Amino acid sequence: MQFKDIEGQNVIANRLTEIIDQGRVSHAQMFLGDTTSGSLALAIAYAQYLSCTNRQHYEGGPLRADSCGECPSCKKFQQLSHPDLHLYFPNASNDKTKSSTNISSLDFQSEFREFLLQHKQLGSVEQWYQYLDIEKKQAIIRDGDASDMVHALSLTSYEGFYKMVVIWMAEKMNGTMANKILKTLEEPNPQTLILLVVENSERMLSTIISRTQLVRVPEWKGASRFIGEDFPQLYVTWMRQLFKLNMYTLSQWVDGMHARTREQQKQFLYYAQEALRQCFLRNNAGLPLNIDFGDAKFNASFPTMITVNNIERLNDAFDQAIFAVERNAHAKMLFMELSFRISKALKKR
Repeated sequence: MQFKDIEGQNVIANRLTEIIDQGRVSHAQMFLGDTTSGSLALAIAYAQYLSCTNRQHYEGGPLRADSCGECPSCKKFQQLSHPDLHLYFPNASNDKTKSSTNISSLDFQSEFREFLLQHKQLGSVEQWYQYLDIEKKQAIIRDGDASDMVHALSLTSYEGFYKMVVIWMAEKMNGTMANKILKTLEEPNPQTLILLVVENSERMLSTIISRTQLVRVPEWKGASRFIGEDFPQLYVTWMRQLFKLNMYTLSQWVDGMHARTREQQKQFLYYAQEALRQCFLRNNAGLPLNIDFGDAKFNASFPTMITVNNIERLNDAFDQAIFAVERNAHAKMLFMELSFRISKALKKR
């Protein structure tokens, strides 16, 4: 992946190439931002630029520098087949795996590379779960990956440069995995680069965050974190039901959410929480409404419902719901309880 192939992130790309050119490469970095905005693509482009043997520098263009795309190292990166690049990511057993317990990222390397190449490294975690056919399972990064990573980084680099690790959706590491890599983050071997790609740093151990250099990836307007095309209509229907509280229609809506995968449920909750934030900024700061619900009347009226008196309670309700989904809470009970909490908060604005 070259920086020129990542839309909307030239500013941060220029900062990353400048860091490498100045020899200020930190061994552990956290790329914080949505994958659909380019966080994973930037991390891999960064590793490719670091390994490139013929870096290109420009004057007057949008990019100050980029990897050449033609040297042997770049060609291997373009296919994600560089022997010094190690990829770790959320996974779970599927019909192709023989075991349901002793699995790791090593079992799905070819599938993950194919997925990244197909989606130009911008695919969402939900799309990855669909690709692997594990939508109904809770995918994580296990401690087996930590053992493999520590071993891989202890070996001599194949091509004499950096040994590089990319952990995608690092907030999905289980506790054992996270604790096992702490020592590696603290005392890395020479010429080691560990890149954690994270969408939600609040779900990361503070001890890991403190050991990494933060690279904050801004959201790109051309990208959408929320992959559900029906989310706006689903949200409008839900909010209108919460004013009437017709239990029959609300129960039907909750049943529909129950039928979705856990990841889809979580992504919808993220969408709904972001919608609240946008409405609050519109109503209380006079900013433009940077979200379109597909309903002009709702666009105009609903933001007035989100005020300083209820925004904190609403945010807390969504935070707790997202937390519960990640821990396999019963969806019907969760969304029904959440509906009552939101309805009460909206009516006490």
